Amino acid sequence: MTSDSVIEIPGINRRRQRRRLMLIEVSGVALVALLLIVLMPVLLSGFRLSLLGRFLALAIAALGIDLIWGYTGLLSLGHGIFFALGGYALAMHLQLAPLEAGRLPEFMTLYGGDKLPWFWKPFDSFGFAAVAVLLIPAVVGGLFGYLVFRNRIRGVYFSILTQAATIVFFNFFNGQQKLFNGTNGLTNYKTLLGADVNSSRTQFIFYTLTVLFLAASYALCRWLTRGRFGRLLVAIRDDESRVRFTGYNPTGFKVLVFAISAALAGLGGAMFTLQSGIISPKAMDIAFSIEMVIWVAVGGRGTLVGAVLGTLVVNFAKSLLSEQFSEIWLFFQGALFLIVVTVLPNGLAGWLYSEGIQKMRSLLGMDRQVITYPSLEEDPEVQREREEIGH
Repeated sequence: MTSDSVIEIPGINRRRQRRRLMLIEVSGVALVALLLIVLMPVLLSGFRLSLLGRFLALAIAALGIDLIWGYTGLLSLGHGIFFALGGYALAMHLQLAPLEAGRLPEFMTLYGGDKLPWFWKPFDSFGFAAVAVLLIPAVVGGLFGYLVFRNRIRGVYFSILTQAATIVFFNFFNGQQKLFNGTNGLTNYKTLLGADVNSSRTQFIFYTLTVLFLAASYALCRWLTRGRFGRLLVAIRDDESRVRFTGYNPTGFKVLVFAISAALAGLGGAMFTLQSGIISPKAMDIAFSIEMVIWVAVGGRGTLVGAVLGTLVVNFAKSLLSEQFSEIWLFFQGALFLIVVTVLPNGLAGWLYSEGIQKMRSLLGMDRQVITYPSLEEDPEVQREREEIGH
């Protein structure tokens, strides 16, 4: 061995490769965020940009679903609850912000209210409302998760319970005219921190914040799914009993990840409320919660990128098809989902990772990537022996 020889240590090489991949991913996310903020306002009309902002807010909630379903194996069919709770938390502040002290929101006066309910009063503070957007869904999700997971309820029974909870919350908010304006929801927002929420400038700020929150949410989910914690989530998904036998208690981890997922849904609901101008019990409808799961399935669960991609593809397809084919667009939406499930079972992102990149390399004349040892595949002796065996 000469003095110039270098001993390659596999562990160090793997760490270097992970750092390199992480740097590439961070750069990619930053570039996409920059393009969304700088380029999209130039390319899209005001209406399309508004739609994109709403869909990016929905993508934040989809990331939370991918975190619990794709990585932890918890199929929630009731995430509309947390989405709506985040929206209502911010909407309550928006209702109170332009009012003078002692005055009530218009709908409360309409339904005979004479004083502001006690739990509305803290929402007069923007700081409290901003914290509540994340905290209320996280606490509700954590309590619900603890009651369910401590009794080792999982699989289809867990999904049924989330649907039942959705029905309870929907009926409660739908029937509270004096407290939440019932089925009409909270709307007609005017100001936020002194700014007109309906002006184009303010709406662009909301759009920019949504892009930044989406990037931050993606970074959080990627950080959680990397390393030991991420491997433990995947182990719980694949074989929870074995995880329990190895000395870990899956309950605490499942409660934590479910609470984080609920907080992300609440953040998405708040940003959607700002850009759509309304939040109503319809967000707690079972159909909307199932639609969230469809976004993740179409994009590819367990990829994070797929959650964002699926949300944008499905919702833009829904918007465009409903404009062109107002009477039959639901059939197109159903066909899109069936095609993806049957032809691309791993979703769009899964197909891109497994086959799309390989086909792109072939079109560019590049060598095909291999999943074995590259040095063996590229060794001339190995290739010569294969040719001899083939003959």
